[in-house]
Amino acid sequence: MLTQRATLTNQVGLHARPATFFIQKANEFKSSVWIERDERKVNAKSLLGVLSLGVVKGGEITIIADGEDEAEAIAALVQLIESNFGEGAEG
Repeated sequence: MLTQRATLTNQVGLHARPATFFIQKANEFKSSVWIERDERKVNAKSLLGVLSLGVVKGGEITIIADGEDEAEAIAALVQLIESNFGEGAEG
């Protein structure tokens, strides 16, 4: 099992469109993937779960992956967050 923290810097945080991109990316991997924030842990492959965390711009999450491709899953999800989900630099 691997974990990594990430801070959302995109304009809307992990809401609607970015959350959809996040779960689509998480679903590309065989590993179990979870997001943890403020003592709550949800399945990163569940849109309702991800949205229920209410992560806003500047929010920090911990990504947890467990399985055969866990390292690749963590790397891809962190890269997606760091790219601001394809938003422009101005958000």
